[in-house]
Amino acid sequence: MRFLRRRRRLVIAIVGAGFALIVLAVIGLFGLLRGPGKASSPERPAPTASAVEVVPTDQPQPVLETSSPELFARSVAHALFDWDTRQDAGLADWAQVLVDVADAEEAAALAADVREYLPGAEMWQRLASYGTRQWLDVESVTVPTAWATALEQAAAGQISRGTSALTVVGTRHRAGTWDTDVESTERPVSFTVFVVCPGQESCTLLRLSKLDHPLE
Repeated sequence: MRFLRRRRRLVIAIVGAGFALIVLAVIGLFGLLRGPGKASSPERPAPTASAVEVVPTDQPQPVLETSSPELFARSVAHALFDWDTRQDAGLADWAQVLVDVADAEEAAALAADVREYLPGAEMWQRLASYGTRQWLDVESVTVPTAWATALEQAAAGQISRGTSALTVVGTRHRAGTWDTDVESTERPVSFTVFVVCPGQESCTLLRLSKLDHPLE
């Protein structure tokens, strides 16, 4: 319950600063190709903070273990958007790597956020029939002005140490095969990642904003 009290203080601080936190429920899918779901993959050790960008992969990759909010947010962004229906990993496997780094008090709510970013089970099955894969090119990771202002105006103790909001802007790509033709699409995306990075400890993931409705 400690974190629930902390989150209430966080919301109060932002409202007091004159900014409303974006409704932390996430919208469903961003479409392009139509198209699927599979089974699980073996666990991998979590990587350390040695690279800023994540190379698109055909298997779920653990989110970076790092105390850097920016590096962590970039890794979360790739975990959200980089997936491949052609592999043995199923929809739950791609979601699990994000739930694995959730703050303990927010795990259930975060799992709901993540599901809204991923295709539904029926859509995943259709996507698989086209061999669809998706990846994200991250263009920027910045602290929203509203968040910076909230931190400046918050009273002592209203926002817990190490709590951050970072807005990710990038381009989402999808590619798949229709008949024998390879088709691809792209579109811009933006969203805000809420994290806690206490001191030298590895960051944990709190919540995700609604897709394309980031904190400004």
